[in-house]
Amino acid sequence: MKTVLVIGGGVTGLSAMYELNKWKKENGQDIRLVLAESAEHLGGKIRTVREGGFVIEAGADSIVARKANAMNFIQELGLEEEVVYNAAGRSYIYSDGELKLIPADSVFGIPASVESLAKSTLVSAEGKVEALKDFYTKNKSFTKNDSIGDFLEHFFGKELVEKQIAPVLSGVYSGNLSDLTIASTLPQVFDYKEKYGSIIRGFEENKKVFQSGGGKKFLSFKKGLDTLIDAYEGKLDGAEIFKNTKAVKIEKSDRRYIVDFSNGESLKADHVVLSIPHNAAVTLFDHEELKAEFGLLKNSSLISIYLAYDIPDSELPEDGTGFITANTDELTCNACTWTSRKWKHTSASGNLLVRLFYKSSHPDFASLKEMNEEKLLQTALADIEKSLGITAVPAASEVTNWTGKMPNYLISHPQTVAALENRLDREYPGIWLAGCSYYGVGIPDCIENGAETARKIIEHI
Repeated sequence: MKTVLVIGGGVTGLSAMYELNKWKKENGQDIRLVLAESAEHLGGKIRTVREGGFVIEAGADSIVARKANAMNFIQELGLEEEVVYNAAGRSYIYSDGELKLIPADSVFGIPASVESLAKSTLVSAEGKVEALKDFYTKNKSFTKNDSIGDFLEHFFGKELVEKQIAPVLSGVYSGNLSDLTIASTLPQVFDYKEKYGSIIRGFEENKKVFQSGGGKKFLSFKKGLDTLIDAYEGKLDGAEIFKNTKAVKIEKSDRRYIVDFSNGESLKADHVVLSIPHNAAVTLFDHEELKAEFGLLKNSSLISIYLAYDIPDSELPEDGTGFITANTDELTCNACTWTSRKWKHTSASGNLLVRLFYKSSHPDFASLKEMNEEKLLQTALADIEKSLGITAVPAASEVTNWTGKMPNYLISHPQTVAALENRLDREYPGIWLAGCSYYGVGIPDCIENGAETARKIIEHI
């Protein structure tokens, strides 16, 4: 009997196991399927906390609707009736001591029309004129493997990128734009420049792609995002699930692998899926060249702080759903989501729930990561008072520290992953990489990657 072991019970590992289990049952396959998760619960970076009438997403908080609607996992898991969408609203950038609206007709801060550029309150007249060179400057040297920051500055100038685009894009992709490739962030900017001769014109012609469904750009579930995790787990009746079971070592054994666990047990497998962060995967091997290649992958950090208040969220600016910080000298947080405004299901009473994000890109993060929870809360309260003028004492809070646990796709990332895949294929055939350390951070990306990995294993078997 063949054995497939999936290490890591995040959404990627669950998706892989779901596809394998579905194939096993539909085809009557005599195969052992095992999922091993080091934590006491499945879900990885998806974790929902319920406290005082609030639904708090301590990890990922939503799914991109456009990507989810192009897939079928919600239907397959029977979750259609559980889906909720974000409330439509405007986003701000905190700059020069005040909240300034991100132009409505923009995508990730990139103007989708000349009018949008003209009406921006974030960029000076000189900066707007400089950005118009996008319409007449041709791309002569850039490829998708180049820095997205360098690409955008070349065609828009520095001011528009620094004051309007970088705060948004850096917030989404957790890194400095100069260190991130076009391919791993927003490849459309390159495609539009090539096809239309202008990035602005490209977004103008393709607005519907990014603005479909009105304001319903993201989705979640009525009882929280862990509804997705519970649904996957409920479908794995043909697989063995081991929680609190951490893999500690992988060794070759003829054409199979012996995997040792922290509880002293071991398992022989024909295929092993590593759906765990790269800095956890590397510890499983005694192979110096492989360790060196894993070491080229980098992580960034994030601290998330929720504050829940016994005051109505109407205290917030009208029609807003949050802000991004443009200048690191003004606030310690990088961004703040007004969760109760954006997601009605998160606050049963309609009271205020906000989430602040503190990222390793901020100059103060070195001191932040050394703070205890009480000091972190004081920092968050100071940011809320300065940005929103709210001085009330929170009724509840939740701090999540993802220090060194957020994938950071550097310019060299695609080449590093390709080299890792090639070495594993040569020296450890049957061991597969999967998950956000390698192939994409969004939940739909992780689900598709898990399913694709399962399909590759099925082909081999």
